[in-house]
Amino acid sequence: MQNNQNSCIPNGWIGGFPPADSPMQYPTRDLTSLPMLGNMDNINFLQRQLGVKWPEFSWETQKGSANPQRCYQQFAPYISRVGYTDEGRVYSVICPQQGIWLEDEICLNVEVTVTGQRGWVNETTKEIAVDMTVEGKIWFTPSEHQGDKIKEIWPLLRYSLPKFPLDKENAIRVITHLPGNPDQPIFPVNKGISPEFINPPFALHESEAFSTGYIAVEIGDIKLTKDPVVDGFNEIIMRAFNLASGNMLQAGNTLSWNLWFTEPAAVNTLEWKNHAEYWRKSIDAHHGSPTGEGTNARYFDGTYFNPEKYAIDEIIQEIITYIKNHL
Repeated sequence: MQNNQNSCIPNGWIGGFPPADSPMQYPTRDLTSLPMLGNMDNINFLQRQLGVKWPEFSWETQKGSANPQRCYQQFAPYISRVGYTDEGRVYSVICPQQGIWLEDEICLNVEVTVTGQRGWVNETTKEIAVDMTVEGKIWFTPSEHQGDKIKEIWPLLRYSLPKFPLDKENAIRVITHLPGNPDQPIFPVNKGISPEFINPPFALHESEAFSTGYIAVEIGDIKLTKDPVVDGFNEIIMRAFNLASGNMLQAGNTLSWNLWFTEPAAVNTLEWKNHAEYWRKSIDAHHGSPTGEGTNARYFDGTYFNPEKYAIDEIIQEIITYIKNHL
């Protein structure tokens, strides 16, 4: 871990939350005495933050097979941040969001939306303990960024009722829960890195990071809308996304990520409030992130994941045929 000889950590750290004898401390790490708070309800309390410069995601591309072929992918720098008070109480977590292309034909926004959180950070011990609830959201970027085939049917999608997932408000919504427990939507962010799998050297940042944390969440089904035509369309989009991403959001799969934090920094609450909208517009405009790009998905040996091109071509044609047949 990074030493602090040339530290730029701002003054003001007090600590003390939770108290040293609290069951919220490790090893018990019991946060149930704290209410789950809305993620944007208390951002005026934020004073400090830990930025995730290296968000290293991992998942099995062939879950349940003899060789599940685990992939590793670093998302864009600072795609997530944890905000807290000078005492250490967490009040907001900025969520991951990125754009993804499917064979130069479909451009999508993908976001892990934090719906609730509670927890603490200790800058002295470099520990973190947070509980969260999240929902996956997937929606199309504007029509000008789509391939020719999708542009052809875009007017049918745009002016239909009810609404297709052409914006965040009407996004495909993916349920998540604690791995192995579909009745428990709350899952932990723990200190350290995940003990569930071995990380390749390209996914480790021990000499650079200030501290670490890790998350594992099981992917559930997509939420149904009130219209079977939209539900059928959303199912096709999810299959296309999982073909292109190596089943990242396949129902029953576990998506894990190691959080490699930079040194603590001060919070600008206005910037924090506007962060999600700024990222969304940046992704819409450039198909990338405003803080630089992440990496492509790779297996442990460094080999890049390559989706089955013909399978994706077929499912894109299925999307077009479905829309023409139902609208």
